[in-house]
Amino acid sequence: MSANSFPPKKPVLTGWSSQAVHGGHRQDPMYAHLVPIYASSTFVFDNAEQGMRRFSGQEEGYIYGRWGNPTFTEAEEKIAGLETFGLDMEVKGILHASGMAAISTLLLSTLRPGDKVLSHFSLYGGTDGFLTQLLPQLGIDAVITDLRDLDNAEDCMKKDPAIKMLYLETPANPTIQCVDLESLTALARHYNLITACDNTFATPYLQQPFKYGTDYVVHSTTKFLNGHGTAIGGILLGKDMEKMQTVQTKTHRLLGGNANPFDAFLLIQGMKTLELRMDRHCRNAMDVANFLNSHSAVAHVNYTGLPNHPDYEVAAKQMRHPGAMLSFELKGGLQGGIDFMNKLQMCVRTVSLGTCDTLLSHPASMTHYSVPKAEREKYGITEGLIRMNVGIENVEDIVNDLEQALAGI
Repeated sequence: MSANSFPPKKPVLTGWSSQAVHGGHRQDPMYAHLVPIYASSTFVFDNAEQGMRRFSGQEEGYIYGRWGNPTFTEAEEKIAGLETFGLDMEVKGILHASGMAAISTLLLSTLRPGDKVLSHFSLYGGTDGFLTQLLPQLGIDAVITDLRDLDNAEDCMKKDPAIKMLYLETPANPTIQCVDLESLTALARHYNLITACDNTFATPYLQQPFKYGTDYVVHSTTKFLNGHGTAIGGILLGKDMEKMQTVQTKTHRLLGGNANPFDAFLLIQGMKTLELRMDRHCRNAMDVANFLNSHSAVAHVNYTGLPNHPDYEVAAKQMRHPGAMLSFELKGGLQGGIDFMNKLQMCVRTVSLGTCDTLLSHPASMTHYSVPKAEREKYGITEGLIRMNVGIENVEDIVNDLEQALAGI
């Protein structure tokens, strides 16, 4: 047998970007350089016996596009490798059609009528709606409190045995508040709670919740992981391999929130530059935050890289960099926010985040327009609040655009 007949050895990857580029990749049977877009709704069997083995779980292999696809597999394994890079552990990822689909699978597969979820203020609007509007219809309630107060968090866990899950999002949307993953996860473990963390804003490059004992991690892969605003997606990752392969997989398949091959392909390509992009995002964000912090039209800036942020120390403890997201309060209130948004020239007026270009939104007149003012302000979403995804453009151009838009506000 010639040396070329042996399969190539799997490389030992010591660098984060090496994992982002090569992680999860298998040599394609047709020797394509990149994983192909497997645009097939179903997969064939060599014979009836093989079909029986696959359906019974005796043999690994693809069966139906909603259940799995080689393009999905590379994305799943790449993200799982990034979330556990440098950690001595294994997790399984299940790719979904969106971040909300991944969150749906997580919550519906782990909670039962009579259970409660403990979470905090300032969550992504879709998550907040799922917890406070949809789950109660199924007999599952949410307890929303300030989890930055560890005594308060423990008091909630101790007093209410119906609480079965601790659900965290850090940094949180849109106030950029951070909660202490290590301390909260330790408390949850003491009270036998399931722990889950939305790691979308931070990405696994900046923060690894599994390092602190979290049971599940979710992402909207639409955001920084894809990085280019070209595809919707989400992923659920868990460290209980048996549950991920049974309960979570079954729930995912029955709900039907599967990914699609084209979006998975775009996600894979986007992740290859994640470290490079995040370094530039974060460097730009720090410069932008300092500029805004000294501007006369800005009342305050929510950015964990600024020492005056209340969660500065927590973020510094658990994040590699403060991140690319910030928000800031304009002194001009609602009209000031509208006027500022209308004057932007290069920066983009839109919702979402994680793309290469700088995106800004005004929650009071956009995403949270229908929420009563008192309710918004309870979560820190004030009339003049602007949320900003700092892009990777030349920072001088970002600052120049902000400066001219702030003039006269």
